[in-house]
Amino acid sequence: MSPDDPLLKILVCPLDKGALVLIEDEMALYNPRLRRRYPIVDDIPQLLPSSGEPVSDEEHTRYGDRVGLS
Repeated sequence: MSPDDPLLKILVCPLDKGALVLIEDEMALYNPRLRRRYPIVDDIPQLLPSSGEPVSDEEHTRYGDRVGLS
C-alpha cells in the first residue's frame, strides 16, 4: 500500500469511523484519535476492532512527527 493509494481515502477506523493515517515503514494504518495501530498484512489492511493495537505515548509522538499530526 502506498500513500497515493485511492483505497486510503475510503478506509476508516472500525471503532470511531474516522480517517486513518498510513505509517509506511511499519506497514500499518494509524488512528491518532484513539491511538490505535492496524497492521497491513500482504497489502491487506487488518481492520477488525480486535486487530487494532494500542500504541504508547512515545509511538504516538513518533508517528505524529513522521506524518505531520498536531
